[in-house]
Amino acid sequence: MVATLRARIVTGERAVTAEGGFNPSWQRHTAEYKLAEPFLPDGRIVDVGCGVGHGARFLEPRESIGVDIDPQVLAGQHRPTVVADMRALPFPAGSFDGAISVHAIEHVPDPERAIAELHRVLRPGGVACVWTPNRLTFGVPDEIIDPYHYVEFSPEEFRSLALAAFERVDLYGLFASDRYMEIHNSEREQLHRLLARDPLRLRRLIPRRLRQLLYDLQLTRSRAVPHPNAEAITVDDFFLRDDNLDKCLDVLAVCHAGEARTANGGMR
Repeated sequence: MVATLRARIVTGERAVTAEGGFNPSWQRHTAEYKLAEPFLPDGRIVDVGCGVGHGARFLEPRESIGVDIDPQVLAGQHRPTVVADMRALPFPAGSFDGAISVHAIEHVPDPERAIAELHRVLRPGGVACVWTPNRLTFGVPDEIIDPYHYVEFSPEEFRSLALAAFERVDLYGLFASDRYMEIHNSEREQLHRLLARDPLRLRRLIPRRLRQLLYDLQLTRSRAVPHPNAEAITVDDFFLRDDNLDKCLDVLAVCHAGEARTANGGMR
């Protein structure tokens, strides 16, 4: 049953298996939970766009609730889960001490609503850790190639988005080992070879759903014969830096909700 489910939901975006050529992406997404965990407060955490729950263990021993728009990926998780759109979270204001969202916010056409919802469901003083790909290194800086993405951000664009809702935002970048970067660079070279076949960018005229199907087909084919280093990649191949962010793979925004104020204007 699990194998059937995974076969049905594997896409260019879902981290649903660590098998074969999909392992580098799986480890990259999972590492982002591990790297963000120290920034999260103790208490109750909402994991927005949680997928199959691959990073849930790094949130323990905190209580976490998984949220995803796709009920299939929530099946079988060993924690409470809720089917919901990240732009309309079904929780009262101030329900959580912390929030995490890994590679989800680029999937909605109005990410400002999603970031506002993360702020709304946090208590005063809460922290949200939000990851997104770096537009400058992900695909092509001036075009969204991934048909599952509505918007992509440079680090400073992402900071501006987060500051529209949060009182303070600290940015970090995801970097990786040489053996992971060899795989990453090989995939980028393959992407550029494919794009060179369409110099007029006629791909933009193809309906989004068809582009998604073609994207999934291409990805599955390319990862059926994985790079020699693919299965060797682990979460330890990734690390954070707070400099040279334009060169990072993904951007982490650590977003701080302001403390509540008392009637005389002080903090409490």
